[in-house]
Amino acid sequence: MSKLTKNVEVFFKQDSAPGILLIIATISALIVANTPLNHFYHTVMQLEFGMGFENVYISKTIHHWVNDGLMALFFLLVGLEIKSELKFGRLTSFRSATFPVVAALSGAMFPALIYFAFNQGTDYVKGWAIPMATDIAFVIGILAVLGSRMPSWAKVFITTIAVVDDLIAVLVIAFFYTDQIHWGAMGIAGVCTIVLLIFNHKGVNRLTPYLLVGFVLWWAVLTSGIHATISGVILALTLPLRQEWELGKIRRYALRGYHLFREAKDHTLSMTSPKVYHYLENTQREMESPLKRLERKLHGLVYFFIMPLFAFVNAGIVFDSQILNEAFHIPITWGIVFGLLIGKPLGIMLAIWILLKFFYRNMPQTKEIWRLLFGISLLCGIGFTMSLFIVNLSFADRIIQEEAKIGILLASILSGVIGYYVLLSATRKPEAITEDKMSTM
Repeated sequence: MSKLTKNVEVFFKQDSAPGILLIIATISALIVANTPLNHFYHTVMQLEFGMGFENVYISKTIHHWVNDGLMALFFLLVGLEIKSELKFGRLTSFRSATFPVVAALSGAMFPALIYFAFNQGTDYVKGWAIPMATDIAFVIGILAVLGSRMPSWAKVFITTIAVVDDLIAVLVIAFFYTDQIHWGAMGIAGVCTIVLLIFNHKGVNRLTPYLLVGFVLWWAVLTSGIHATISGVILALTLPLRQEWELGKIRRYALRGYHLFREAKDHTLSMTSPKVYHYLENTQREMESPLKRLERKLHGLVYFFIMPLFAFVNAGIVFDSQILNEAFHIPITWGIVFGLLIGKPLGIMLAIWILLKFFYRNMPQTKEIWRLLFGISLLCGIGFTMSLFIVNLSFADRIIQEEAKIGILLASILSGVIGYYVLLSATRKPEAITEDKMSTM
């Protein structure tokens, strides 16, 4: 293996890799959009191709295929992570879920209210959900740069906030960004959902049946008028998720496989190597639930390909002097900037203060912990991917989209830089922010 290959392999194993790739994709899009390549960039984005058969043929541009097709896989992964958290993770019990859920709800509400206050009475008001969600890839990337300085409770806390943020965004898209519903297609989507639930109830353990029905579900939801990405969440919530095998059961199956291999070496017996490999494949499939298996398979595809591609397709902002000048003279830009940069941390910190003041009085409230929580709340103002996604749902006019994206880019950069330096300062005394000090959070 060459040195270059090894370096690439090491890079992709780093937690910061998805965030770095997003930055590279964003910078690339900005460079292309502001050079003579701009015309070629937009021409390629508008190339149209389709798939399907007569009467069920779907034709869209590359831009729409990325946003309506590939991003359905992003939301599928989001749904898988949400279900994992609800069943076996941080959101399992009411007490453990209270802190991140309340913080996320407050952190989503305040940016929306600030945006609404800036844009009330204008056509821009329908973009009120743009500053609501947190970009988990960028957040994880920054946390990875901080490394071991960040206590594990803080990483879990901010990751859970980002997951709940995504859930809120999914619900907002489903209920507030649907113009017209075609009930025939909705009926097909309903039938697909029932079939998926039957698969789950019957204990179907192979992914193929779920994915085939899931594809039909995606097509039906896309045709219905509801945004197609919702189909990814529906599929995720219907996939079986069970607790992994206990160590004793794993040992028994491993010993059985070991003995089968020994028998396969004895040519006088009927047991052959292909039968042994088939046994091991079945064992691996039985050990891992369909949900966890799909989550593992999707993680690299989504974080290393789909999200950077989405950023490249959607972040091509033209820094035209007229657009820049107008962007900072209209309320949409300032609503997004103040919503993400001020509304996010304000909402999260207010929720934390109320919880610590009235419900969790026994938890430590040192200045180091408050500074760390403030840094976390600032990082949550990085709303890049989901904010860009909601811009496309909110406005059809390309100029308005460009102006909104300028606000998202500015707010996300400021939130990331300020949040990083606040966290860097807050983690200078690791003993003051250790796991045991916030064990109930």
